Amino acid sequence: MEKILVVDDNPSVCNALSILLELHDYQVVTASCPAEAMPILNYQRIALVILDMNFTQDTTSGEEGKQAFYQMREMLPDLPIILLTAWTDLTTAIELVKHGAADYLAKPWDDEKLLVTINNLIELYEVRQTSQALMNQSRERESHLSAAKLCGLIFKSTNMQRLIDMSIQVAKSDVSVLITGPNGAGKEKIADIIHANSLRNKEPFIKVNVGALPIDLMEAELFGAEAGAYTGANKRRIGRFEAADGGTLFLDEIGNLSLSGQIKLLRVLQTGEFERLGSHETIKVDVRVVSATNANLAHDIKQGTFREDLFYRLNVIGLELPALNQRTDDILPLVEHFTKNSKVMPKVTAHILEAHPWPGNVRELENACQRAMLLSKSEEWLPEDFGLNNDVMQSSHQTEDVITQHMVEQAITDHQGVISRAAKSLGLSRQAFYRRMEKFGINK
Repeated sequence: MEKILVVDDNPSVCNALSILLELHDYQVVTASCPAEAMPILNYQRIALVILDMNFTQDTTSGEEGKQAFYQMREMLPDLPIILLTAWTDLTTAIELVKHGAADYLAKPWDDEKLLVTINNLIELYEVRQTSQALMNQSRERESHLSAAKLCGLIFKSTNMQRLIDMSIQVAKSDVSVLITGPNGAGKEKIADIIHANSLRNKEPFIKVNVGALPIDLMEAELFGAEAGAYTGANKRRIGRFEAADGGTLFLDEIGNLSLSGQIKLLRVLQTGEFERLGSHETIKVDVRVVSATNANLAHDIKQGTFREDLFYRLNVIGLELPALNQRTDDILPLVEHFTKNSKVMPKVTAHILEAHPWPGNVRELENACQRAMLLSKSEEWLPEDFGLNNDVMQSSHQTEDVITQHMVEQAITDHQGVISRAAKSLGLSRQAFYRRMEKFGINK
């Protein structure tokens, strides 16, 4: 229920307005003078003020009401204030409207007009308050992100903003984090951000691609080995856990770790202790573990290839990285970054880039941009520069459907009426371009 403050030295006016407004579901607070009103504005949430212009000691000039108005405006600049005026202070009321008063009503007022005015002003005030709150949240997020280390990550989409916010938030703790998501989506980049914003960022950050390690060397790589522990081990080998002591260890493709390796990893996570292969000496380390996988570990647990107790140790905080086609707002900023924004991006090329499914995610997009940088010969980016040929575009991305009349006319103008060049700029064949001209009734 919105609360309205009525400021008037006439008890009859305050009583009449209270009855009227409370009958229409408003809560009313009254004050007999500006001195009483100011504390109310300080300590209560008021949605609107009805302010009399004349008080006992200033019956004609409206000076006290005028001063009260400016005090209220200074205290709460967006608060709607309706002025109640007598004919003698109408000029002053008009002056105050020019300085931000919401409206003025002459006494005696019209109930219906007053209620409509109040309703409209409160609705507008609430919209502005909501908008301001959203803007403040946006500024806080931008400030939060600008103060954080983003490690060169390029993003614009809201789901990536949420993910980065959470990554930065959990970075300050030492809990284990499991990053899931498809190959090429940027899981390692999220691990970089977690370490860079952690209290361990001055200590080692060791990365291990578990999927790239031979099974027979995996445990030696992670935990180290003494000379002679296996064939070819001619000297002591320091493992990645030992190298990461005091810092962060990133275990990529953790789902590929052998069952014996999983048992040792579980022990390290529980106690911080392990032994090198071929040694009975216990080594104690302080390591924060961040891991990543594109595998379905829940399925692997059911199959018996991944330990459930290890999963819960690794997944204290789970971060799910969406595929690129689930955050299409990131595609064009990434293209600008990878191509160094070196050419004009026509709208049709932008549409096609955003519509492409990018099964290889950011890695595939980066490769396509590198191809475009090497092979493009035109003055602007064309779909074919990124390896998106016309057949694929017309069947998979419905290129013609995103072409507007304005785009066709602009292409003809830009290329001085040369249809082959205009069609190429939109990623269309000549025949497809002529179909669009015919559809829109465009003459060359």
